[in-house]
Amino acid sequence: MRLLQSILYYDQNFFVWVLRRKHYARLVAISYWLSKTGDGVWYAILGITLYWLEPAQGPKFLASGIAAFALERPLYLVLKNSFRRGRPQTQGFPSHIVPADEFSFPSGHTSAAFLVAVLATWFYPHTALWAFGWASSVGMARIFLGVHYPADVVVGALMGSACALAGIRFVAL
Repeated sequence: MRLLQSILYYDQNFFVWVLRRKHYARLVAISYWLSKTGDGVWYAILGITLYWLEPAQGPKFLASGIAAFALERPLYLVLKNSFRRGRPQTQGFPSHIVPADEFSFPSGHTSAAFLVAVLATWFYPHTALWAFGWASSVGMARIFLGVHYPADVVVGALMGSACALAGIRFVAL
């Protein structure tokens, strides 16, 4: 219990530190657009585009992505509705966007972004730096916009990465 209290203490303090930097309008705008790149429609477009334009790895990327998201989305919903951690604005913190739901743990945007980053790195190793830089930026944007605590993002990143590896393994069988 003491460990959990320590995690929550540092989680909230880091979140407050980030919030104090929110007055930079340009960073808020960048965070908004980075967060938008983590919306689900882009993943479908990417998978279908690679399927058609890159026949060597594209079909495997798409199949692994479908398998990974088939695991990740239900897991995300179960965790979100089991933990029911209120979003930062329910604790009195300001937010720059209106989130789609009321719970913050884990971060679905971050989970999906890391899922795709792992897939991209697996099938296209030369994209690793860009893919993980982008996925990390999506997670930081979610914190900066005031809709997630850091722990939500860390767990989302781990969950998405694990689901991607499971999807790759499933398709390889």
